Amino acid sequence: MSEHRFIELEIKQAYQEDLIQALNQVVADQQKQIGKLEETCKLLHDKIKSLALDDRQVGAVDERPPHY
Repeated sequence: MSEHRFIELEIKQAYQEDLIQALNQVVADQQKQIGKLEETCKLLHDKIKSLALDDRQVGAVDERPPHY
């Protein structure tokens, strides 16, 4: 293998290592963001569930709507 070809392969490998490192960082950042979004979604779900339960308790008595 010629020295020029060997240098070309080393350069390609260096670029690939940099790309893999950059992609790894993107995946790690996305995983953090997904974790935060999942937590937010859970909090919203719990809040909606809580509001629905409160609404059922308040509306348990048969009341006439205000327009009657």
